[in-house]
Amino acid sequence: MKEVYLIPGLGADRRVFQYLNLAEHSISHISWIEPLPNESIEQYAGRLTEQIKSPDPILVGVSFGGMIAVEIAKQIKTNKIILISSARTQHEIPLHFKLLGRTGIQNILPASWWKRPNRLLYYFFGIQTVQERALLSEILRDTDSRFLKWALHQIVHWKNELVPENAVLIHGSADRLFPNSQADVTIPGGGHFMIVNRAAEISTQLKQIL
Repeated sequence: MKEVYLIPGLGADRRVFQYLNLAEHSISHISWIEPLPNESIEQYAGRLTEQIKSPDPILVGVSFGGMIAVEIAKQIKTNKIILISSARTQHEIPLHFKLLGRTGIQNILPASWWKRPNRLLYYFFGIQTVQERALLSEILRDTDSRFLKWALHQIVHWKNELVPENAVLIHGSADRLFPNSQADVTIPGGGHFMIVNRAAEISTQLKQIL
């Protein structure tokens, strides 16, 4: 049985995977570590590989975690990488993130601004219920501010051109934060928070791919 390593999104942790049903597989969670001064996403991904103890692992990354999965797969041999609500290359980073990079606003605004739940954030994440609002708010509250700003910088300046041959992208057709019509598997009506509110469908797709 191949070990499946789950990598959460920006500002998230293992709580976003709590509704998945992967009982038939051996699961490990990758935990975010504090970025070093001026550390690149490639260097950071290299340090995260220290948490991977199995040869030829399967990586499942959500959102920013998917980008990290791509960078890890460029450095170690992987069996498969599955990206959920994410991007495979810099060309799939949406325009609104690229505009952030050009203006540098992600460096100007304090981390507390990005961590503050609001209607715009709920809109982009596709939040549907009070429970989902509470979970997102809880995750944002617990996010390390320094990591948050570092990760935002990496997203808007990501330069990856390589699409790993063993990569599979699962994406929602209604994802407003990371819109992408070039997915390998599309979840109709799925938003950026579908790892939580469409977990049953995601679980079914993961079982078929795994």
